[in-house]
Amino acid sequence: MESSNGRSNGHPQEDQPSPSTDDSASDPSCSCTFNSGLKKRMTYSRQMPSRPARSINNVPHMSFDENFRFNHSSCSLCNGYFGPCYGEPVCATCHAFVYPVFPGPMFFFSEKGDDGDSGNDEPSDIGPERNANQNNQGPPPPDPDEEPRELVPIPPPNVPISLPKQLELLSNHREEGDGITAGLVDNLPPEVLLTLFSYLDDLSLWTCAYVCKRWRHLLMSNISDADWEKYTKLRWPLFKEIYLVDDWFRTYGVLLTSAPCRTCVQQMSAQSVPPGEENSWRRNRLKMELKTIRTDPPEGIEAIPLDVKCCHWQATIRGPADSPYAGGLFYLYLQVPYSYPMSPPTVRFVTRIFHPNVSRHGDVGIDSIQHNWSLALTLSKVLISIQSLLTDPYCQVCMEPEIGSLYKQDRKMFENIARAWTWRFAMHDALKPHKDPPFH
Repeated sequence: MESSNGRSNGHPQEDQPSPSTDDSASDPSCSCTFNSGLKKRMTYSRQMPSRPARSINNVPHMSFDENFRFNHSSCSLCNGYFGPCYGEPVCATCHAFVYPVFPGPMFFFSEKGDDGDSGNDEPSDIGPERNANQNNQGPPPPDPDEEPRELVPIPPPNVPISLPKQLELLSNHREEGDGITAGLVDNLPPEVLLTLFSYLDDLSLWTCAYVCKRWRHLLMSNISDADWEKYTKLRWPLFKEIYLVDDWFRTYGVLLTSAPCRTCVQQMSAQSVPPGEENSWRRNRLKMELKTIRTDPPEGIEAIPLDVKCCHWQATIRGPADSPYAGGLFYLYLQVPYSYPMSPPTVRFVTRIFHPNVSRHGDVGIDSIQHNWSLALTLSKVLISIQSLLTDPYCQVCMEPEIGSLYKQDRKMFENIARAWTWRFAMHDALKPHKDPPFH
């Protein structure tokens, strides 16, 4: 679980205060590299909790209090062997190996007619507007009524690095410096920076806003709040705010930092097409399931496909009223292979949740989508099973054993932590963010 050098005093382990956006957020020369002063300002500076942390089974590396956070100082799988994880639960190499977009082997079916047409290229109306162009040929054309700006339209979301490419990067060591003259990036004119920014997707642009004061000013001056609203709706199409949003950049940030794994957010938006061909059985069944979800959705559950082939879905589960997750809206990412319904979908939380059956990466530990998959199960039934798990966790087999032990030995502490996580990470549709989210 945790590395041997992890803290055991119950301090928050992951979320760090974001760099300030005023003049103190950068040195006078506005260097685009992190200096020691910025690192010191990003270190944790909160006070000690008022009550002592609780250790489960006297395990020194995992202790709990109301401010508990997972320690992501190193990859939870390789412990930093393949490289840094940059605050994520797993590093890029382990993610590409353990969590591919569509794992194999899979069953494939082909039902082509006499003319060689499989019938899989028909246009579909079951995806959102962003999927009218399923080949990621570019963003939609700009609105002619809008005033032109200098920044070029943002390209489609980037696809996460594949495992072979990641291994190639690890094998070919680069010398420090790469021949770049010191201060070259700092002295680039704004026109050059804007041209470079035009090749970045929205997630990369949000990250660039935290590099230095100068970059943030350029981005905020050339990307309107309406653009950040579009980016938010594209990444989280099920996000429905119940308050007047006056800063969509901040809203985008709190939704992104509430995800346990940003690479999964990339996978969800990239919408990679799996190998093989879709069969009519899968296509017709998913159409019926989608119709059922739209006409008679389960209480507190919503789901939509993100692409025309229905390979990528986004779903939301409202926290049950009789649980510490009450009021929270939890986003889930579903991968439906071409072998469905012969093979189960892959389900992950893309909202952080403190639960013994949900790993720190967001993986859901229910038997129905692991080993006991049945053709009688549907996507709605899978989501209902996950929703019921929020009320009644199964602690005999846990994705996070320490959290399972806490649930059995100190229910009050478990509920306090779960409720605090819900308020912090799953209430963005109801609670207006008043400050930028922590960057890590």
